[in-house]
Amino acid sequence: MKITENYPLKTLNTFALNVDAKYFTTVASKDEIKQSVEIARQKDVPLLILGGGSNLLFESDFPGLVVRNELKGTSVIDQTDDSVFVKVMGGEIWDDFVKYCVENGWGGVENLSLIPGTTGAAPIQNIGAYGAEQKDSFVELEAYFLKTGKRKVFSNNECMFGYRTSIFKEKLKGEVFIESVTFKLDRKPTLKTEYGAIERELSQIKDRKITVSDVRNAVIKIRRSKLPDPVELGNAGSFFKNPVVTAGKLSELKTKSPDIISYSFGNDSFKLAAGQLIDKCGWKGRREGDAGVHKNQALVLVNYGNATGKDILLLAGKIQKSVLEKFGVKLETEVNVV
Repeated sequence: MKITENYPLKTLNTFALNVDAKYFTTVASKDEIKQSVEIARQKDVPLLILGGGSNLLFESDFPGLVVRNELKGTSVIDQTDDSVFVKVMGGEIWDDFVKYCVENGWGGVENLSLIPGTTGAAPIQNIGAYGAEQKDSFVELEAYFLKTGKRKVFSNNECMFGYRTSIFKEKLKGEVFIESVTFKLDRKPTLKTEYGAIERELSQIKDRKITVSDVRNAVIKIRRSKLPDPVELGNAGSFFKNPVVTAGKLSELKTKSPDIISYSFGNDSFKLAAGQLIDKCGWKGRREGDAGVHKNQALVLVNYGNATGKDILLLAGKIQKSVLEKFGVKLETEVNVV
C-alpha cells in the first residue's frame, strides 16, 4: 500500500476546503482495509474512512490517516418475479448505482438520484430525499470492525435507521468500515410521486404511464435547479436536518406564521422545512467572507473559495441561534464535523 504524507484533501471534500491529511491511502480490497488499520496503529494516529467527502466538514488539517474507500463492483445476487437483490461495494458512487437500477427498470432508489457520495456512506447517513430514504430498499451490509478485525453482516433492523442517522453515525461512529451494501429493488415499482415538486414536474406527462426513469429525470431537474454543483461551488448539500416538532408546537408556529410548511412525521409529529425557517430569518443569499448561504436554497451553506471549516461552522452557529430565537426551534447539523 502506498502511504502519502501531507496529502491535500481539497478535491476529496465537496466543500472544497483547503485541508491536508497527515497520511493518506486508498483501499481496493478487504486485505488492504486490515493493512490500513495496522498502519494507523503503528503510527499511533487516528483513522478516518473517506467516501465521496460529500457530508464532511473539516475544521482543520486531519492529524491522522485518511483511508479512501475504493472497493468496486455491482452484481445481482438473487432475483424473483417481483424483486432483484443487488450487492454494491462501498466505494461505488451512489448515483452510478441509482442510474444502473433505473436503466434496468428497477424501482426503489430513483427518488435518491443525484445525491453525492458513495454507496458505503449512504447507510451511515440514511440518505433521503423527496419522500424516500435508502433504508426503504436496504437489505443488509457487510462491515469490518476497525478495532477487532471482525466482520459482521448488519440487517435493516440492526442498523437502527432514523431520520438522517443510523447506528454507524451514533453508537458505532468511526468504528466500522462498510465494505458492501445489498438492496432489494422492485421489478414492478410503486412510484413515490406525491412530493410537490416531483408531482408538478410529472404532471406534464399525460399520454403514457410514468416510469422510474421519469421520476429520476424529475428529481435531477429539481436538484439542479435548487442546489449548487459542488464542482462549481463548494457545499455539502443540506447542512441542517429538517426539524421535527409536536402538533402543539406546529400550531403555535402557524399562529405566528400561517405559511409555515410542514409534513406529517407520524406519532403526532411534524417535519418542518429548515430552509424556510432560515429564509424567514433573512439568511438566504447572505455571505460572510467566503462562507455563505446559497441564494436559491437556504438549507445549503457554501464555500465561495477560501472559507475554512471554522468559518462555515461560525456561520452555521449564527443561523441556529437566529432560528431558535425567532421560532423556538433547534436546528441540528446534518454534516459530520471532523
